[in-house]
Amino acid sequence: MFCYGTLRFDAVLRALLGRVPQQSPASAPGYRAAALEGRVYPGLVAGTSADVASGVVLTDLSHQEWRILDAFEDARYELRELPLSNGRWGWAYIWPGGDVRVDDWDATEFEARHLAAYAARCARLAPGLAAGRPKGE
Repeated sequence: MFCYGTLRFDAVLRALLGRVPQQSPASAPGYRAAALEGRVYPGLVAGTSADVASGVVLTDLSHQEWRILDAFEDARYELRELPLSNGRWGWAYIWPGGDVRVDDWDATEFEARHLAAYAARCARLAPGLAAGRPKGE
């Protein structure tokens, strides 16, 4: 799974999965991690040929961990396979549009201003997600 936003942070992965999966750096040419209106997380959207979304590929997710992350993601995301800069393909959650700001998401700002509370929220959600309950329950 190609992660370009909050799932790049070990604290978030640990809160959701109870561990930090193996990762390798990757990027998605022609895409950008866009800031989304009213949200602290980004959306991966098609960009120009000059755009490159940086991130990581989680390389050793179990089936259960995939289910947890799928349940965690906003329902509007679409899971799609896309080409990565390392010559491989990877699955990523693509934002289908709407609420996309012109500026890119700022991971440094997220880390400084929102990471602690976001990871704590993820830890509260994790037991329900692992049990197969949707986020809202």
